[in-house]
Amino acid sequence: MRWTNYLSRTDQAVHSALLVEGELLALDRPLIDLLNSDVPLHGWADRAMARPWERCAAEDADLLAPIPRPPSVRDFMAFENHVVTSYAALDTEVSPVWYDQPVFYFTNPAAILGPRDMVPMAPGTARFDYELEVAAVIGRSGADLHPETAEDHIAGYVIFCDWSARDLQTTEMEVGLGPAKGKDTATSLGAYLVTPDELEPFRKGRGFDLRMNVAVNGRVYSSGNWSDLYWSFGEMLAYASRGTHLRPGDIIGSGTVGTGCILELSLTHGEAAYPWLRPDDEVLIEIEQLGAIRTKITTSSAAPIPLR
Repeated sequence: MRWTNYLSRTDQAVHSALLVEGELLALDRPLIDLLNSDVPLHGWADRAMARPWERCAAEDADLLAPIPRPPSVRDFMAFENHVVTSYAALDTEVSPVWYDQPVFYFTNPAAILGPRDMVPMAPGTARFDYELEVAAVIGRSGADLHPETAEDHIAGYVIFCDWSARDLQTTEMEVGLGPAKGKDTATSLGAYLVTPDELEPFRKGRGFDLRMNVAVNGRVYSSGNWSDLYWSFGEMLAYASRGTHLRPGDIIGSGTVGTGCILELSLTHGEAAYPWLRPDDEVLIEIEQLGAIRTKITTSSAAPIPLR
C-alpha cells in the first residue's frame, strides 16, 4: 500500500489517501489518525477502496508530507560508505563507537515539508546541502524493542531529506553539541508512505535493493543503494527505543547514503565540480518504489538577528 496526505480543495482540510493506479482514494481524516487507531492500515485501505471520501488524480493533488507533524524525528548515521568517505576526506578517523552502536540526533518536527514544497535556505548559510536518506515511520508503539522483531513496528517507509547548512553546522558543533541550527530549517518527507510488504521482494543485506538518486538542475549528483546499510532499521529501532517509547508517527531516518550529499562530493571532487545549493536550484530526490521529492530552493525568509 502507498499512503499520503493531501489538502482537499473540497473542504480545505487535510485528508489521508490511498494511492491506487494514479488515483488518490481519500478518507475523512489525516494519516496520523489512522496510525493511532485500533484499525490496521489494510483495514483502512479496504474502507478507502469501498467508500472513498473523495477521489482525485495524484498528479493534480496538493500533496503534503505523509506525517506533517511527527511526535519526534530521530536521524541516524547508518551507511558506512558515507561515514568512511566523509571522515577520510576530512582527514579524521571514524570513531570505533560507530561500529559498536548506531548513533542519532533529534531534529525539528515543526520543520517538516511535503514532497513538492519549496525549501528555504537556512538564515545566514552559504553552504546549503541536501542529504539523501530513507526513513521508517513508526506504526505501533513499543519500548525496549529487540533488533530481530523491531521492524514489526514500522508502518512504512518514506523518502527523507535532511536539508543542511554545512557552515552553520560546522561552527556550532565545535562545542560538542548539535547539529542544531545547521539542520532544523527544513526536512522533506514523501512522496508516499510505502508499507513494508510492498518492499519485501527487494530485501537484500540489511535493507532493500533499491536505487537512491539525487539530481540538481537535471544533473545527477548522488546515486546509492538502500541495501548498503551497515545498521538495519531493526537495529536502529531497538537502539532508539532503549529505555523509552516509540510512538505512532515517529520518524527514524537512516542517515545519508554513500555519495548522498554535496559535502561528501565536494570533499572528494572539489566544490567547483559540485557547488552548494543556491536559490532557484531544482532538486529531484528519488528512491525506487517510494516515489520522488521535487523541489526548488528559495532564499531564507529572514536574516540572522545578532544575539549580542
